[in-house]
Amino acid sequence: MKLKFTKMHGLGNDFVVLDGINQTINLDRQQIRQLADRHFGIGCDQLLLVEKAKGQADFRYRIFNADGGEVEQCGNGARCFVRYVHDHDLTKKSEIRIETLSGVISPRLERDGNITVNMGKPVFEPKQIPFIADRCALTYQLEMLHTQVTICALSMGNPHAVRVVDDIASAPVVTEGALIEKHQRFPNKVNVGYMQVIDRNHIKLRVFERGAGETLACGTGACAAVVAGINLDLLDYQVVVSTQGGELTISWQGHDAPVWMTGPAVTVFEGEINL
Repeated sequence: MKLKFTKMHGLGNDFVVLDGINQTINLDRQQIRQLADRHFGIGCDQLLLVEKAKGQADFRYRIFNADGGEVEQCGNGARCFVRYVHDHDLTKKSEIRIETLSGVISPRLERDGNITVNMGKPVFEPKQIPFIADRCALTYQLEMLHTQVTICALSMGNPHAVRVVDDIASAPVVTEGALIEKHQRFPNKVNVGYMQVIDRNHIKLRVFERGAGETLACGTGACAAVVAGINLDLLDYQVVVSTQGGELTISWQGHDAPVWMTGPAVTVFEGEINL
């Protein structure tokens, strides 16, 4: 089976994008893992699949982690999705509606080439994250082996745990993040963000993504971190998020308002692979 693909990235969070409209794609979990493998395949954090919408949207957007599991949402991927459908003449619209497992999102291609995405409203109700807790709270104590850690828990279409740390460079992203990712209180696993507050309009962020490990950037993780910081009164309503791959701008007016994310999306190369 031969597949045409496009390699893209959003701030170093990299993707293999497949056109499921003009070619038939039916991949199993092992084939997805093969494509994502950086030694034996193309290499990516996530695989993105462009499909025809099932409802009234313009497209359907499916996301698979490097381990082959399908997930609900990916912010950096959403920006790459918009760049892809424009570059491949699948649409002429500057703003499109895209179906995802977590609902419809509406990304917009800006004149400067950046992409702005309405990421929807954050969800704090534990059952909807999902997260096991007796009640909704700003922070939670999570039992970790011989200690406890403080987290904020919320969903940006996918589950996130946010940790506030003093120094992002020395944060235990890989070790502790891997344990929190699979913590029993998160039934569907969780993305784990480590946030260092620089000032009320600027944070640094590292994210351990479920099914992928630490990535150079995470769009929904940036949204979750800013929302958590605003709720904790550490941040104002518009924040620059510095990741290892570059910067995103995230804004949220609080309460029932949607979260807005603006950042770049880049095509690296195109090719064909024989599975």
